[in-house]
Amino acid sequence: MRAGPSQDEIRRQNLGALLRHVHLHGATSRAELTTALGLNRSTIGALTADLAAAGLVSEGGGRETGRAGRPSLVVRPESQRVYAYALSIEVDQLRAARVGLGGRILDQRTADRPRGTLAAESVGPLAGFVKELHQAVPAGSVLVGSAVAVCGMVRRDDGMVRLGPTMGWVDEPLGPALAEALGPTLTEAFGNDRGVLVGNVSDLCALAEHARGAAVACDNVVYLYGDVGVGAGIIAGGRRVTGHGGYGGEVGHMVVHPGGRPCLCGSRGCWETEIGEHALVRAAGRTGAVGREAVLAVVDAADRGDSSAQLAIRQVGDWLGFGVANLVNIFNPETVIFGGTLRDVYLAAAAHVRSRLNSNALPACREHVRLRTPKLGDDAALIGAAELAFERLLADPLDATTG
Repeated sequence: MRAGPSQDEIRRQNLGALLRHVHLHGATSRAELTTALGLNRSTIGALTADLAAAGLVSEGGGRETGRAGRPSLVVRPESQRVYAYALSIEVDQLRAARVGLGGRILDQRTADRPRGTLAAESVGPLAGFVKELHQAVPAGSVLVGSAVAVCGMVRRDDGMVRLGPTMGWVDEPLGPALAEALGPTLTEAFGNDRGVLVGNVSDLCALAEHARGAAVACDNVVYLYGDVGVGAGIIAGGRRVTGHGGYGGEVGHMVVHPGGRPCLCGSRGCWETEIGEHALVRAAGRTGAVGREAVLAVVDAADRGDSSAQLAIRQVGDWLGFGVANLVNIFNPETVIFGGTLRDVYLAAAAHVRSRLNSNALPACREHVRLRTPKLGDDAALIGAAELAFERLLADPLDATTG
């Protein structure tokens, strides 16, 4: 029979809960923390003192409440001092950012990524960005981790990118390669034996929007991320659904049109062949155009009355709604979010998406679902990567800062 948690374990859990609350909600008074965490005032005071001593939070002047007595002290995350590095490898660009505790992007760098670039050719520029960002970090700051979001199937155990068909990657050890490029001075500060953590971009976007974006307070969410390919980050019951090995959410390879166009994965009729970037520009008669600018050009042409572009929007919007209806029937989400280029397609074809959803989804599943665009915009991938990097700190604040 397992013994109950020790006093030290309870204390560490409470420290993590308090830091996580301040990380997600920002400046919070002690009185509000008492209510939110269900702990008494003396316990909140002791916990905030411990976190302040570790340099993770600060306490300052209280808020006027109109009530008698001294205002409650306000607890704030040390966003400028405690930070993680967040990286993103997308089809057309590379990004790196220094993100402070509390989810604030403090500094960032961006570069174009030519299509067809190998994994090894992406590692050097990203490592260079991090080293450049690191030179500007104020003295006394604390680096707690680093993570990268990538468009591909990521093995959860070691961060191996098993397949990135839109980028031509197969079995790329991205995390170790980045750690080697960054060198021991940086990677030892990450405090984990894997160095740079790796996550699927859709999954991390879902994490970010659930934590501080369009899906806050929603426990069941599907985040669709599109460019050339399509993936989904899925949250069910408040927890990410990533599957046995970490490969869950590959909805772009859900076959919706048997015998349809060949897909980069080797199959035919995958959903992404009907709603991805290539599908839209091809339907609009603009074969050869690529990238988000090509998608936006079709959307703009449709707005200006171009019949070919309007037909393309209707066609892709119908297929988009078709697949969303399947996902709504399977996962019964409260919110579906359209990110990447799917944001632009959805905004242009919202009526067609909703019409197909109403036709194909079960009434009980569709009646409460909300269709949204990302509140965090294009920063969702970076903020999601930062959330992954902060996880160890939030789980055990004192161990992560002293280990």
